[in-house]
Amino acid sequence: MKKFFGLVGMAVLGGALTLGGYKLLFNETVVVNNKTAGTTSIVQTNYTPTFNKKSTAVAAAAIDFTLAAEQTVHSVVHVKNTTIRTQTNPLDIFFGNGNGQRKFEQVGTGSGVIISSDGYIVTNNHVIDNANDIQITLNNQKKFKAELIGTDANNDIALLKIDADMELPFTPFANSDNIKIGEWVLAVGNPYNLTSTVTAGIVSAKGRDLEGNRNIESFIQTDAAVNPGNSGGALVNTRGELVGINTAISSKTGSFIGYSFAVPSNIAKKIVDDLLEFGVVQEAILGIAIDTDYTEEGVKVGKVFYEEGKKMELKEGDIIKSINNVKISKFSELKGQLTSKRPGDNINVTIDRDGDLLTKNIVLTKKVKQIIAKTFGWQLKDLTPKEKKKRNVIKGVKIEYTADKRNDLSGYIITKINGEEVDNAEKAAQLIDNLSNSNYRNNLIELISLTGDKERFRF
Repeated sequence: MKKFFGLVGMAVLGGALTLGGYKLLFNETVVVNNKTAGTTSIVQTNYTPTFNKKSTAVAAAAIDFTLAAEQTVHSVVHVKNTTIRTQTNPLDIFFGNGNGQRKFEQVGTGSGVIISSDGYIVTNNHVIDNANDIQITLNNQKKFKAELIGTDANNDIALLKIDADMELPFTPFANSDNIKIGEWVLAVGNPYNLTSTVTAGIVSAKGRDLEGNRNIESFIQTDAAVNPGNSGGALVNTRGELVGINTAISSKTGSFIGYSFAVPSNIAKKIVDDLLEFGVVQEAILGIAIDTDYTEEGVKVGKVFYEEGKKMELKEGDIIKSINNVKISKFSELKGQLTSKRPGDNINVTIDRDGDLLTKNIVLTKKVKQIIAKTFGWQLKDLTPKEKKKRNVIKGVKIEYTADKRNDLSGYIITKINGEEVDNAEKAAQLIDNLSNSNYRNNLIELISLTGDKERFRF
């Protein structure tokens, strides 16, 4: 036993001596840094984590479309138009007993929006164009014959009326200027004759102009699914208010592939009001031409057309920044604002003039028919007796504006075209375009310059 305890004692003493020697020889503290790479969090794109009950309730309320759908679906109608067309078959003339003509019905369908309880309906002009008969089917399947009140082909809007002998559900207009990019909207219509169809999306862009379509230049662009048959249907906000009339889609297949376009409600409402009050659309203008070479933000004034006896607040070179506090970044946005106004309306135009921001109150004037010689982009105008006396000419047509600033002939007087005297702007424009389209390439226009010199222009 003594031997056992002796061995244990020697072991303990040896361990103590070893530890003491280590402390004496290696007195520094050794630190080991253990570095690990940060982990990457992977989240599935179709999964939304719940942070807390309150935030979840707010998110759910923000994307609840049931109220808007319920308020809209009964005011969106199915529009059926029937057109009688004539087809000519030459074989019938020689081998049949007829005159070679055969009449047949062509049926088209689309959508419309009831905008008043007494039965006024807005749709697209292309939905009812050339229709001999228009039939409206409500969401409850009741059918009515519609009367065409008026159309505006330029903005693709038509106004119909039905007599239902009862108050109808309708969708109120919203101010489309207030809608924001990224805001949720619903498209309600009848695609492929599937009645009462509701789709959702967001506003992708505002003031959108479509390439190749120069008549309508201020669309609301959305990614709500719109297909053939949706034309004339409602685009509404989450409160069920009308912000646009669905009109077009961007597609290579004829079906929806991502983008749809709607005429803003402010434009549609103004057209409806004009058709009801005047029977035709009243177009308002600023009285300016645009500098198309300007590519920065805003719209640059290229030329100002002065009316006799009227002070013009705008000047050449001004850059239009906003109208009635609505930002103007490009021409389509300016066009949209003007289309929603009437001649005689007062608007506040904020401009950048040589670096200074100024706000001008301007009374819009009525658009007069513009006569354009498309070959050169010349805007032509009949000379007044006063202008003829001032320029010392008996006959002539004034070049009011030229699109090509490198060959600016604004103010020049056209006196002859290929030796023929001209005194009518419309005929002069037609003659120039006809000659340009002919094979003859030695045409001559005689002009009088701003200094009174006679000049010649060959084309």
